[in-house]
Amino acid sequence: MEEFHNTAFPTISGDLMSDHFQFSDQDSLPKPDVEILTSSGLRIPAHTGILALASPVLENVIERPPKHRSSEKTIPILGVPCEAVSAFIQFLYSSRCSEEELEKYGIHLLALSHVYLVPQLKHRCSKAVGQRLTIDNVVDVLQLARLCDSPDLYLKCMRMLSSNFKAVEKTEGWKFMHENDPFLELEILQFIDEDESRKKRTRRHREEQRLYMELSEAMECLEHICTEGCTTVGPCDLEPSKKRDPCDKFSICEGLQLLIKHFAICKNRVNGKCTRCKRMWQLLRLHSSICDQTDSCRVPLCRQFKLKMQLEKKGVETLWRLLVKKVASARAMSSLSLPKRKREEPRETMHDHGEAETMRPYC
Repeated sequence: MEEFHNTAFPTISGDLMSDHFQFSDQDSLPKPDVEILTSSGLRIPAHTGILALASPVLENVIERPPKHRSSEKTIPILGVPCEAVSAFIQFLYSSRCSEEELEKYGIHLLALSHVYLVPQLKHRCSKAVGQRLTIDNVVDVLQLARLCDSPDLYLKCMRMLSSNFKAVEKTEGWKFMHENDPFLELEILQFIDEDESRKKRTRRHREEQRLYMELSEAMECLEHICTEGCTTVGPCDLEPSKKRDPCDKFSICEGLQLLIKHFAICKNRVNGKCTRCKRMWQLLRLHSSICDQTDSCRVPLCRQFKLKMQLEKKGVETLWRLLVKKVASARAMSSLSLPKRKREEPRETMHDHGEAETMRPYC
């Protein structure tokens, strides 16, 4: 093919190719056989073989029969700055793109990589543009992400919009979108609403998990108090003189000890008029529902509650069964989070004889 020298447009000559493109072996390349025409009229010499190999879209353009009889092949890439086109062609040759080029022409390169199906460049541009999101450009980038089918960038824009909606609403990009693209506005508002719902569900789930974990720890403290004793409360057959130091979970254990002391002396614990005693009854029932060592368990009323639940199995409330399941799950997760040595270490007991059905404060 003849060299491109008789043209009215500026051209990147072969001598200047090295200033725009980096090749491992300049002498091994044949002469350019196609020109890339930019919006400013700049013509960039290129090789059809390399373009076709890097982009299936350019391959189709190259193989398409020319409309006019001419030995000169020209591929127009218009609508973006010529520097962006130059960076795009350079990437097709070298698979490299500088951070400076991504910062200046990231949006244009994202559009070009989408149109000409260059996924490697598209991924890099999506990441680079996402790192440079601002309140002022997030709406424009969101529209581009939709057009270029870039889900990661789209989601990042949506999250920024959701977190900074009041500020974004004042930008020119939002005002223009509000007037010209009501469907995108509706899409954004729906995302924000769903995002708020997800956050509420997450907060509620975390609060529930915290509650289940606290109940699980309360069950452990109850067993600990009824088996070994802790500071001022312990089994009735444990000598009062043998006081124990506070346990690792004394903040929970102390509250449970106060509840046990109240339960032991309260006159309204049976008739249901005392809310604190109701709480103690619920803890004892919950322990019995979880306990799998009924024959050797030293927690008061464990066997009685177990027997009562077996007799009234059909009448057990669904919510109660769900609570038992959740607390048991939290207890298992808490156990798995401990080091293996501590999980296998048996809990020390003060006595090996008979089950104590009552507890008492130490004197």
